[in-house]
Amino acid sequence: MNEEGAPYFGVTGNSDSLYGYLFAHFIGEQEDGEQIYFALSRDGLHWQDLNHSQPVLRSTVGERGARDPYLLRSQDGSRFYLMATDLSICRRGGWRDAQATVTGSRSLIIWESADLVNWSEPWLAEVAPEEAGCAWAPEAIYDDEAGDYLVYWASSLETADGSGRGLYIYCSKTSDFRSFTEAELYITRGEHNTIIDTTIIKAGGKYYRASGDGHITIEASDHLLKEWKTVSTLDSLGLRLTGKDVEGPEFFKFNGEEKWGLLVDQYASDGGYLPIVTTDIGDPTGASWRRLKPEEYAFGRLKKRHGTILPLFKGEYDAIWAKWGG
Repeated sequence: MNEEGAPYFGVTGNSDSLYGYLFAHFIGEQEDGEQIYFALSRDGLHWQDLNHSQPVLRSTVGERGARDPYLLRSQDGSRFYLMATDLSICRRGGWRDAQATVTGSRSLIIWESADLVNWSEPWLAEVAPEEAGCAWAPEAIYDDEAGDYLVYWASSLETADGSGRGLYIYCSKTSDFRSFTEAELYITRGEHNTIIDTTIIKAGGKYYRASGDGHITIEASDHLLKEWKTVSTLDSLGLRLTGKDVEGPEFFKFNGEEKWGLLVDQYASDGGYLPIVTTDIGDPTGASWRRLKPEEYAFGRLKKRHGTILPLFKGEYDAIWAKWGG
């Protein structure tokens, strides 16, 4: 059973108990930095880099750069999908025009695997509206009510008054990660304000999402596509972190515990990821939230940039280690 009580039928899940974690990430804008790297952990806090600190997956399509990966286990447990931003700042020579209508990629890069070891060739899925300038930081979650997957990402569009471009969260539905419904606006903070880097997790029967919108804002809802209400920000929780300090929030659940992690990228100080833990995502007081001290975690030699954490069964953990460990 998974953490929400749904069965896993995948052949790699040879134990009822989750055993460890896989971290997929990129490392920066240098040569080979915008590809997919793997790390393993038993506790979700101490990580070992794999494949001799070299990329495990490389993009050979689009801009030939892969950033902001998200790794998803299919609802029936038979497949894994890894999505990433189709963007290479290294090849572009910088951030200039990365969001431009003419040059920004409107596609996601997607890989598929049955066992997390053997992966398909990557393909491009064009998802963003025609007038969009990018499709950044994709994630997906299974929609129990609709019986398909909600995929969401950030796209930039011109404001109606022509005063500039804003970044908003768009979404689409899919059942196979190859065919997608027409993109729809999912989250906005107003036409002239930006929101990026949304992550969603289901906990205790509710959905929670965190987004970068000047703060790291946490919201809650009973339904993925209905009304969401603001719960807190990392600043209001007393953690003294705003969007000027951190970006790229990523939720995950600790195996076998009623405890959740929220990773945030300390981009402003070039400090890498910072783990924050809570026993109640919906707590607006901060009493159940804690910012971990440096001695409580270790991310390995490679700097982890905007990545994704997937809970693993022992057979999956062992197979990944046998392939890329040592």
